[in-house]
Amino acid sequence: QVQLVESGGGLVQPGGSLRLSCAASGSIFSVDAMGWYRQAPGKQRELVAGISSGGRTYYVDSVKGRFTISNDNAKNTAYLQMNSLKPEDTAVYYCNADVRVGLISALSEYWGQGTQVTVSS
Repeated sequence: QVQLVESGGGLVQPGGSLRLSCAASGSIFSVDAMGWYRQAPGKQRELVAGISSGGRTYYVDSVKGRFTISNDNAKNTAYLQMNSLKPEDTAVYYCNADVRVGLISALSEYWGQGTQVTVSS
């Protein structure tokens, strides 16, 4: 079994910063990619940022230039540095990982429990 544990959410004023962390643990052979999704009340879950094990990154347009995703492959951990936060960034942020549990295993998708980010004055 694989677990994803997120941390770092909270309440911040507009213009402030937060750093989210997501650590994957358990029966892991390799992590191919990790990403952060978010879901605001009444809205669909959206991919905010993703990173492959090789370091390729993706960002949704609304966070480009403000958010930075990074990873530590040795620790199976991903980070999301969020700067210049706006009220519209308020959402529950979920970590996602594509994991192989064995050399010839197929990729399986795992989710964290979510962490609340609230941007408000």
